[in-house]
Amino acid sequence: MGHKLAGNRRSRITVITLTALLITSVAPAPANAAVPDYSTAEAGNPFVDGWYADPDVAVYGEKYWVFPTSSRPYAEQTYLDAFSSPDLVHWTKHPNVLTIADVPWARRAVWAPAPVQRNGKYYLYFAANDIQSNSELGGIGVAVADKPEGPYQDAIGRPLISQFVNGAQPIDQDVFIDSDGQAYMYYGGWGHANVVRLNSDMTSLGQFPDGSTYKEITPSNYTEGPQMLKRNGKYYLMWSEDYWGGPNYSVSYAMADSPTGPFTRIGKVLSQDSAVARGSGHNSVLNVPGTDIWYIVYHRRPLSRTDINHRQVAYDRMSFNADGTIQPVTMKVKDNFDDGDAVGWTTYGGSWSSSRGRYEASSSLGGKALLDTNFPDFTYDADVTLRSANGDGGVVFRVTQPTTGPDSYRGYYAGITASGQVLLGKADNSWTPLRTVPMPVRPGARYHLRVEAVGPTIKVYADDMSTPKIVVTDTSYSSGANGVRVYNTAASFDNISVSHR
Repeated sequence: MGHKLAGNRRSRITVITLTALLITSVAPAPANAAVPDYSTAEAGNPFVDGWYADPDVAVYGEKYWVFPTSSRPYAEQTYLDAFSSPDLVHWTKHPNVLTIADVPWARRAVWAPAPVQRNGKYYLYFAANDIQSNSELGGIGVAVADKPEGPYQDAIGRPLISQFVNGAQPIDQDVFIDSDGQAYMYYGGWGHANVVRLNSDMTSLGQFPDGSTYKEITPSNYTEGPQMLKRNGKYYLMWSEDYWGGPNYSVSYAMADSPTGPFTRIGKVLSQDSAVARGSGHNSVLNVPGTDIWYIVYHRRPLSRTDINHRQVAYDRMSFNADGTIQPVTMKVKDNFDDGDAVGWTTYGGSWSSSRGRYEASSSLGGKALLDTNFPDFTYDADVTLRSANGDGGVVFRVTQPTTGPDSYRGYYAGITASGQVLLGKADNSWTPLRTVPMPVRPGARYHLRVEAVGPTIKVYADDMSTPKIVVTDTSYSSGANGVRVYNTAASFDNISVSHR
């Protein structure tokens, strides 16, 4: 288990073989808990609010835990928060589980927390100070607490690893306990990765059978953020490639028969998607106890953001092929609002709230809410419920230049009207209808809308998914954001899903 971050670049992947002790034997699922079997964060990515990166994961008791970096300038990166959930849907924030006030030698750039439980204690490994040479104080530290939420206190009064060895900057640590009980730490930035053994006290380094303390295991294309998991007797080393502040930050992996390799690069697991998010990397992997259900937990940068620290944590399903190799991960876009929030949505006019598992809009003249997406060709699904006998509500797509106002955007709108129609039109600070067809619509009833857009062809379905109600050809807009909109009625929206065509 564990994850890491990059010294001059902070992002990585974190992998966890989810067991109560973070060892590789399969632990039973939490008692009386439903097994979270999802295709992605069904209630929406990012799954927690705020700028965070380098998430690492653990399962303690009946809760799933995520420990991320607070994604801020290094001088402000002086604390760590954590999040817990009973179901991977509803998350509770635990602020300041570790601060530099509890680590006398740390002063800035605290990142890449790696959690593990052993000896009746909870350990949190972290990097601090972003040292650039062996003459500086800093590196990888270890803190300990009596509870998962801390507070964590520095365990040894100094860094556990404070020197560059084999060219590896001492950052981005991941702690993994093998099924024989031996603990390993994988770490390293600046294009080099090392593995060390941890003694059973979890606060000191051990030796390998040949008497060495450090072994270099750097695979090709390695940048930083090593992570280790074990499945069906195979060891998977994952790491981040490219620059953590750029769009091409990504995750690759290797497989081996030993925890020390050799690790030969197989290929990428996670890459940017120009329609969903960029800079996707530094992840951990969550295995739901007692199952073969796996999630990759990672950070990414929203499409519209350019600030290097504007990163958010997300998770998606991770699947294996029959030969044990990992299938490339698809960053899915969904939101069923079951978590009671609308993180990731931006509103333009009207009043919006998430409640009762739906996204609620008050009546307004064209209020809209958008996801930070940029799909060209897609299938877009949404449930729509109108709350009054007037007005209309539906979905917007291929949207650019949004502002507050009835038709203050460039893009398309497909919806249902309380007067009994399915409509499609386009806006550019004025409204141009494209097609309407009759369909009975009752206030308070839920209707399923689907839009399929491929090139200039747009198809709109309503309830009947076998035959489109509307088919038009229009070349005005080729890509943009997806969202929802109301006009002169309150409405609720649910089960949002956007996927590539």
